[in-house]
Amino acid sequence: MTQNSMTGPPAQADAQQEERGRVAQSPHSSPQDPQGPWWENLWRAVVTAGCTVCVCVFSQIAGVWILYMCNGYEAFPAAHKVLDLMQYLLTPLGAYNSVEETSPSLQKELWRMESLCPLLATVFLGIVILGIGILYCLRTIAPGIPAFPDDRRQSMSRQPSFTYSEWTDGKQEDFFDLNPVPETPVFDCFMDMKPEADPATLTVKPVGLQERRGSNVSLTLDMCTPGSTESYGCMLSPREQSAREYLQRATNVLTAAELHERAMDSFTLQAEFFETPMNFVDPKEYNIPGVVRKNRYKTILPNTHSRVCLKATDEDDFLSTYINANYIRGYGGQEKVYIATQGPTVNTVSDFWRMVWQEKSPIIVMITNIEEKNEKCTEYWPEDSVTYEGIEMTVNQVIQADDYSLRLITLKSEGEERGLRHYWYTSWPDQKTPDKAPPLLELVQEVEEAQEQAPPGSGPVIVHCSAGIGRTGCFIATTIGCKQLKNEGVVDILKTTCQLRLDRGGMIQTSEQYQFVHHVLSLYEKQLSHPTEE
Repeated sequence: MTQNSMTGPPAQADAQQEERGRVAQSPHSSPQDPQGPWWENLWRAVVTAGCTVCVCVFSQIAGVWILYMCNGYEAFPAAHKVLDLMQYLLTPLGAYNSVEETSPSLQKELWRMESLCPLLATVFLGIVILGIGILYCLRTIAPGIPAFPDDRRQSMSRQPSFTYSEWTDGKQEDFFDLNPVPETPVFDCFMDMKPEADPATLTVKPVGLQERRGSNVSLTLDMCTPGSTESYGCMLSPREQSAREYLQRATNVLTAAELHERAMDSFTLQAEFFETPMNFVDPKEYNIPGVVRKNRYKTILPNTHSRVCLKATDEDDFLSTYINANYIRGYGGQEKVYIATQGPTVNTVSDFWRMVWQEKSPIIVMITNIEEKNEKCTEYWPEDSVTYEGIEMTVNQVIQADDYSLRLITLKSEGEERGLRHYWYTSWPDQKTPDKAPPLLELVQEVEEAQEQAPPGSGPVIVHCSAGIGRTGCFIATTIGCKQLKNEGVVDILKTTCQLRLDRGGMIQTSEQYQFVHHVLSLYEKQLSHPTEE
């Protein structure tokens, strides 16, 4: 497979000259209207409006006719009823010479329930059609106006659902004597961002599932070795390159005092959060038949360079190697410390347990309920015992705590037996934050101790919520931050967030969650500085 370099500055200059030539050839075209002259847009808007009115009128006539038939009339009597109704409605507008042509019985029948309901239904349908027509007329006149918002689970700013005073009990009240009006640490979010990248330095490399932007020629799929990760090599646009450089270089080390001040400064934290690129994956990169059945959300996809590849008997079958999961680096950049994944669906339960066995994971952390308005995760563990893909699992014990439960599970396959700890944290709503931090800190510390006591050769800790980016990102960021505070006395939450998003796009999904991570680590630092006496 050949590697092709991008065109350099000479080609760029030719493109600029060609663009100037096109502008010179059409001096009357408006630079603000990429779709053509204004009169063409106006003509299209008039045609669209006419078609909309015709469709609206036809839909009302057909709708009333069908509903009259549903009320017991035959086809021709129903059509006669529709004509009588139209005659009655058009009479006040002067369409007919005399109101006397409409019989009193028809007026009386019109306002009966069987006639009033079809009338209201067709009026409502007409309003909907007119609304859609007006929307598309506006889009025709002003093409830059989007019709519908993006359906990706993007980050959103909302007021925090937690308060700092709710997190502690009476024994820890003396820890929180922070200044209510702290000074905001100065931090330049743009210090590492570059507006443009040098196109001459970018190259196209044959990586799996990457497609060249602006071209319909796809790169050949490079099936990765099961259990490995793919390289970063892919052709990036200047905007993507700038975002990648920011995620690789952004840093803001906070001392203990700065951490406490920053945790109370929601405005600065929101600004810092929205300046950090999310690094989502373009769904076109997974334009492979059948992949959609293995994703819980169609726009939350694993970044290709770090995705987990399952072992399969047929290595050419991409679907048998695919799972929506990524390897996540831990404290100090240590590779494959965690696996962030979506909540298993009915179609992916077997794939999930294949991943657990393949990666030799000793711990699973589940941070979601089964249902929260709709299904967030299927119940993929057994009540007693079950077998998936030749892996026999048995639940030996269930330990119930206040905010989470622990299941001790035994896995057996091909004569080998392993232990698995399944933590299920249920006090964290989707795209929001818990009301209290101490239970989460207890879970983080217990998982850390269990990971240290795991048998030699154990694999990554698997963490998942529903989409595998919001609550999952917060838990992993909190764990890394606690280790950094304990070992170094300082914490760099911005760098940790960027590291997580390089491995899996969208980690820490909302600004509220980003603030929550700062608050939890501020509480943890207080506990380190003032340990509670037994």
